[in-house]
Amino acid sequence: MEYLLGRDWEISPAGGATGEAFIAKNDDQKLFLKRNSSPFLAVLSAEGIVPKLVWTKRLENGDVITAQHWLSSRELKPQEMNDENVAKLLWKIHQSHPLLNMLKRMGKAPLKPEALLKQLESSLNEDLGDEPIVVKSLDFLKRNVDAIQCEEHVVCHSDVNHNNWLLSDEQELYLIDWDGAMIADPAIDLGMLLYWYVPKEEWAAWLRMYGAELTPHLELRMKWYVICQTIISIQWHLEKDRIEESTRWLQSLEKMMD
Repeated sequence: MEYLLGRDWEISPAGGATGEAFIAKNDDQKLFLKRNSSPFLAVLSAEGIVPKLVWTKRLENGDVITAQHWLSSRELKPQEMNDENVAKLLWKIHQSHPLLNMLKRMGKAPLKPEALLKQLESSLNEDLGDEPIVVKSLDFLKRNVDAIQCEEHVVCHSDVNHNNWLLSDEQELYLIDWDGAMIADPAIDLGMLLYWYVPKEEWAAWLRMYGAELTPHLELRMKWYVICQTIISIQWHLEKDRIEESTRWLQSLEKMMD
């Protein structure tokens, strides 16, 4: 990696699960480097959704290295997810034709709820599948899979956790970590954000900032996808032996199904 920039640059791992991200420093200059980023990154940069892409270089072995400006920034706090700027940026993402066209060119097809349900059922741990609240939740998913059909398919981030929202020192807001991007019902992102961060009595007001109305159909769609995502999260934590976290997610599932 060093020979890409020269000897004056100090390169260190940036952390993360993949081990493919690095920080490069040279005096006051700082870059975020990533190996084999998706070509989607260039469109995200052009749309102003992630920090600016500085350059892309292809190595002799076929790897592609991307460099982005390193911004002095911080993650959003959970209570800041109720902010109008969050709603507006998510609306911009969901309405972006360049983002949608790029994912289609990359071979992505819309995620249908019946496919998601089938995938969930086929991968579910047997013991978890016997949990009463999971049985009840799966019954809800099956009964409502036809009722949540939606013709609107947009680019969804699919992990709008507050840790993935960056606010720069210049008050510029970005949404990072797009590895799970998909074409799907916007209710996937909306449900995750509202259920996790916004009191239910404020959902209608938040959605007005976003540019949508809280209808019974949207509310059902959000609940359906959040329940799906919650079961997936419970199983993921169980597989990692994170019993405390999986218990918290089970408790969340019980509240949703009340």
